[in-house]
Amino acid sequence: MGTVHAKSPEADEGENIRMDLQALKAHVQRVHVDGLARTKDDIVISTVRDVFSAQDFQSVILKIHEARTRLSKLGCFKDVGVFIDTYEGPDAVEDGIEVTFEVREVNFMGAKVNTSVGNNEGTVSTGGLLKNIFGRGEELSCEYSHGTKKSSSFFTTFTKPFHNEASTVFTSSVYQQGTETPWSGYKELDRGVLLTLAFNSAPNVQQKLILDGAWRHLTCLSRSTAFAVREQAGHSLKSALRHELSVDRRDDLVFPTDGVAFTIKNELAGLGGDIGFLKNELDMQVNVPLPKEMVIQGSLVAGHLLPLRNNKTHCITDRFMLGGPMNVRGFEMAGIGPHSDGCSLGAEMYWAAALHAYTPLPLLNRGSISEKFRLHAFVNTGNIGDFVLTDDYKQNLQTLVRDMRLSYGAGLAMSLGGFARVELNYCIPLLLQRGDRPNQGLQFGVAVSYL
Repeated sequence: MGTVHAKSPEADEGENIRMDLQALKAHVQRVHVDGLARTKDDIVISTVRDVFSAQDFQSVILKIHEARTRLSKLGCFKDVGVFIDTYEGPDAVEDGIEVTFEVREVNFMGAKVNTSVGNNEGTVSTGGLLKNIFGRGEELSCEYSHGTKKSSSFFTTFTKPFHNEASTVFTSSVYQQGTETPWSGYKELDRGVLLTLAFNSAPNVQQKLILDGAWRHLTCLSRSTAFAVREQAGHSLKSALRHELSVDRRDDLVFPTDGVAFTIKNELAGLGGDIGFLKNELDMQVNVPLPKEMVIQGSLVAGHLLPLRNNKTHCITDRFMLGGPMNVRGFEMAGIGPHSDGCSLGAEMYWAAALHAYTPLPLLNRGSISEKFRLHAFVNTGNIGDFVLTDDYKQNLQTLVRDMRLSYGAGLAMSLGGFARVELNYCIPLLLQRGDRPNQGLQFGVAVSYL
């Protein structure tokens, strides 16, 4: 950006004038922000203050662009325009500049309707919200959602951004959420309070501290629900503290061509109520580009639940499930692991890994449509159970891989909105155990999170 090519009206057609912006001295003497009503002056001043440090025209342009970007991210404005002019005040200097930001604040009241997907279920959400309530980007929203598999939820959420270098955001929610789990034969109704503090500790590194208190009610889905599930039905009170660390250096969320991403979750339940456990989860993905736009992707997920024995318990909704069209493909949803009378019981430990090879569709030219599709071949493997680990690492490895499942296949994947993914695959389960529910042949899946 250091050099601009311009043509003088008096110059010949082939003659260009080269202008070095760094050589043009410029100094911002005054900044105006027009259009403020509810937004507080202090966050606007702290956002645009940095433009005064520019000493040449190039740095002025860069600082103004950075300030405009920060203003747009405050959550207070729906449009930000910039005008630059020479400063002609009584204290003007030769290279003085005046900058005007013209802003349009967001509407105080609004409504929203959106759709989402996950776990082979589509959800429609509707609600209302109040924006920029106290003039610093705060938001209060009420949202009701209903899923295609009879799930429903109601959330009232207050969000408070702090506009610091760590992009800290505090969120508090009061919610009611109902879900049905047909593969395990139960439905669950949760009512609770959720407090979340999210911040960035480094570029592309986000951390979350979450306090969750929930009153849960489990009931049987039908008369055919297994007794092993029925005996866990009833009310329970869970109070948990969770920490999440996420690192995402991929160049795309759905079809990355390069980069690494991993998430570590640690949850301690038992601060109050009758539910108590320590749960640890890992989700990791590595992408390696190859010639001719091919990509090799490796994924690993794992989890371990340690029950707390001091008058605490846990139930089926806290345990891990494995298998499904976006998990270990070639098996039904939660079709791997312990079952009783056709109901999946879950387990306290699991791991799963996948190796994918992606390539663009050969019959489509490069463009917006072709970027949404990929052909892929995959190999999935994993295991689940109430494994007992010791200090012998070699024996632990043998325990984890004993009776593991394996499947492979190929299919077509499509990006949905840039955040979710749809797959149609032909799957062949190769290794399975008694009680598993394989699904050989065509398998359809849609989800935001996938293996």
